[in-house]
Amino acid sequence: MKKNIIGFWGYPDPEIINTAKIQYPQAQWVDLDIDYFYPRTNILPDSYCKIIKNIIDNAMHLKNNIIKIIAPIGKDKCDSGWFAAAILKDIGFNVETTIFEKQEILHEQKICESNLGLKQKFELITDRIIHPTEQQLVKTKPRFGFWGVPPNDLSILEMFPDDTHIYGWTRCVEAGCPANLELEMYIEPQVPTVFYSQSFCSKSQLAKYLADKYNGLFIDVDDYATKSTKAKIEAFVKLR
Repeated sequence: MKKNIIGFWGYPDPEIINTAKIQYPQAQWVDLDIDYFYPRTNILPDSYCKIIKNIIDNAMHLKNNIIKIIAPIGKDKCDSGWFAAAILKDIGFNVETTIFEKQEILHEQKICESNLGLKQKFELITDRIIHPTEQQLVKTKPRFGFWGVPPNDLSILEMFPDDTHIYGWTRCVEAGCPANLELEMYIEPQVPTVFYSQSFCSKSQLAKYLADKYNGLFIDVDDYATKSTKAKIEAFVKLR
């Protein structure tokens, strides 16, 4: 079977993405961050970041079809991404590591501030990492904010109104500078905001601090949100 998949995670250096597109024009690009419900491996501890576990599990399931993996390992991702790259390389994958830590804001955050549904905003921002597109968007005045990375449980995003703005790392991705900490910490103080992080993720430190500073709601989710977690979000949205 001919290998036809390029796996990636996070926001790889755009120059490396473009080079791979030229080198492998027919390749299918697969975001290894996403939970595709493939069989679980026991390579990582049970108590570990679900996104990193997705990376390992997805790569192992698709191993026979993967040409290469493009792996961000710097401040644009995290140390866990660095370790995951080392593990996958040791297992036998063709892994190209990338560090994309430029601080310049390259793009307006039009999607983050648009009238699209919150889930659609996240999906469009992550899709544009590999397939850049431009479209007409209507800017909204924020009624709520959602700070953080794309959650493993995307159903959480369906609990928010369309005029919810995105902050945190995902905003940095749309801006083209995933390692810009100043932008990642940017918040509009008057906007009621949910600060989200995956359990066991180092970004929990920022999420909890900013939630306390701006009187927001800190949510820490391991795999999929419990009824209790969703009830907290629902109450926050309805009461604020």
